[in-house]
Amino acid sequence: MSVESVLARVVAIEQAIANPAALIGANATGTGGTAAPVASEPTQAAGGASFAQALQSASASQASTPSASASQASTATPIASTGAMASTGEVTPSIAPTGSPGQQIVKIAESQLGQAEEPLGSNESPAIAMYRTATAGAIPGAPWCAYFASWAARQAGEPLGAHGEGLGAVSQIWEWAQSTGRAIPNGPGVTPQPGDLIVFGDQHVGIVRDVLPNGDIQTIEGNYENKVSANVRTPTEATGYVNMN
Repeated sequence: MSVESVLARVVAIEQAIANPAALIGANATGTGGTAAPVASEPTQAAGGASFAQALQSASASQASTPSASASQASTATPIASTGAMASTGEVTPSIAPTGSPGQQIVKIAESQLGQAEEPLGSNESPAIAMYRTATAGAIPGAPWCAYFASWAARQAGEPLGAHGEGLGAVSQIWEWAQSTGRAIPNGPGVTPQPGDLIVFGDQHVGIVRDVLPNGDIQTIEGNYENKVSANVRTPTEATGYVNMN
């Protein structure tokens, strides 16, 4: 279809809009309902230009001007994504200091339950290496129940040893307890408190977790069955306790 034909049709439409009665006839019957609003006639372009001329001019102008949305798309700045970086390595547990020193020791020891040797029977693992940092002169691969007790006590702000250096042998822990008035030999009527150290001669040491109504003692013990274990001891098993409260 030529441009002249298109413009001729536009002129016909313009005339119909200007005089709709001529298009539908003077005696047409209404359809009922509410009449639609009457549209106002299009305003002619400046200088007396016809509607057809204005339409042709507007079409040419639109073809030569890029759209606003296209311009915005070409200048849009990409938004950088953000994300938290995961940390790696051994992390010392962060526990808010609440309650007595003994209660703090229990909370810290509980946070390590299940930490096991790698491989079993080696007295080694990343966690055990961390426990050794609380004891001066600690020996890799050595039995670690005293290292664990020293580490938990230091984390709670109650380090073992005359200078807070940590103690790597059960016998050293008992000697220090005796020299500082903390040693409590076991016997009738002796009831430890949560956080106290529970001593078995010079062979093993653990941490008192709680005392049950029947007198049995719940403990957390490093190097028990090659891991940090929860255990229950009878009242007569221990040779003594170290007061940490």
